Amino acid sequence: MSKKTNKFSADSFGKETTEAPQENTFYFGKQNFKWMLIGLAFIVVGFLLMMGHDANTVDGKFDPNSWNEDIFSIRRIRIAPLFVVIGFVIEVYAILKRK
Repeated sequence: MSKKTNKFSADSFGKETTEAPQENTFYFGKQNFKWMLIGLAFIVVGFLLMMGHDANTVDGKFDPNSWNEDIFSIRRIRIAPLFVVIGFVIEVYAILKRK
């Protein structure tokens, strides 16, 4: 009569020290962060281009009798929002780009 040995005995529990190699589980690489910073720079430049005086300010002071046409400049209406949208598109690309 041969004695059966149990593979899963309490004596051998925890004695195996085989460890799986640790992989880098972080999704973003160096290129992702580079593209994120480029996108952030576009967004910041876009908001800086939108800044300026209000419609009723002259020399930094409120004047209800004046109208500042500069709020409708091509820089504030077209170029600045384009920079912001391009920045957000770059951010989406940076997030979805694989290593």
